[in-house]
Amino acid sequence: MKILRMAWRNLWRNGRRTLVTVAAMTLALWSMVLYTSLMEGMLGSMETTLLDVELGEIQVHADGYRERPSIWERIEDPDALLRALDETGLRSTARLLGGALVASGDVSTGALLKGLRPERDALVSEVHQRLDRGEWLDPADAKGVVLGYRLARTLAVEVGDELVALSQATDGSMANDLFRVRGVLQSLSEETDRATVFLLEDEFRNFFALEDGAHRVIVRSSEGQDLAAAAGLVEQAAATSAPGVEVRSWRDLLPGLANVFDSAQAAVQVVAFVVYVVIAILILNAMLTAVFERIREFGVLKAIGVSPRRVLALILVEGALQSALAIGIGLVASLPALWFVTTRGIDVGGLGGTAIMGVAMDQIWTGAVSPLTIAGPVFILLFVAGVAVLFPAIKAARINPIEAIHHQ
Repeated sequence: MKILRMAWRNLWRNGRRTLVTVAAMTLALWSMVLYTSLMEGMLGSMETTLLDVELGEIQVHADGYRERPSIWERIEDPDALLRALDETGLRSTARLLGGALVASGDVSTGALLKGLRPERDALVSEVHQRLDRGEWLDPADAKGVVLGYRLARTLAVEVGDELVALSQATDGSMANDLFRVRGVLQSLSEETDRATVFLLEDEFRNFFALEDGAHRVIVRSSEGQDLAAAAGLVEQAAATSAPGVEVRSWRDLLPGLANVFDSAQAAVQVVAFVVYVVIAILILNAMLTAVFERIREFGVLKAIGVSPRRVLALILVEGALQSALAIGIGLVASLPALWFVTTRGIDVGGLGGTAIMGVAMDQIWTGAVSPLTIAGPVFILLFVAGVAVLFPAIKAARINPIEAIHHQ
């Protein structure tokens, strides 16, 4: 207790230096808590878009389809597979995929048509909730289609406009039809934004003269379920109901993006460490200055019997008190900022919709809060501050009393 009181008194012998050091530590902690929250929010939003809207956790294709996509390569009996997956408790839906040339007025471009059943698809995908304008597919509007954000801009179409689609049907005939734009999606991903047209499954089959089969089955696992275990269940269901297919998790489909998500948190901590190294230099300078100013004082203390261990403890406690002050003030100051970024977010303006590894960034960048949001920056600050104050503390503990007393 005496060491604590003495350390607290020593801090305010040069209050300006203490305040500058604590303020710098506080600002660094506040910045890193906010940065961590924003990065967690961005990565969480990207993962949500990727899994809840685009891929699902697991996909099933016919053997060889992913290497050479073709409308003729398909899962022969997708309904049997869907029933088998229903029995395992996994949510699933089938989609049909086909390329086409779409045009409106004098503008035309290539597109990927995706046929689906709205009711079933809603069990696994939130794409129907990501409309920028208009409405989602409705069986009552057979010719209604929903376009990706950039595709609609390329074709200069709005809700209610007509869209012509041309392709080759599976029977060798020319596929062509006239559709009506029913809705336009928000920016989701590079593929969806630039080239995707969603339409009803029955209209897809009519357009391509495709009587049966599906090109992709998307599967969602239960909350908290291990991805490998869910993939194992899908493989078992597929083995009995749809032989000749391949089952892949989203990590297998996009290994690069999976690595980004895995390493992102470590990258955040590296950035925090670099920022705190700058603060460590400030702490080191301040504590060394304090030690040099008090050399004679330390000499007297050691001359009257104070052990080097207690001198070491005194300097360490002074550093700990400064860190405690910075952590307390920094966390309190971060609360309003965290509330703002998690509830309102930051409008990124022109950066909204920018694709990062193929997944679009939201227009409103919101943060997220987890135990690691607070614990990560705090633990790194304590570690860096402890290392920074250790050298001045050891130097003070090793002072020779005779030399220190005669120090000028």
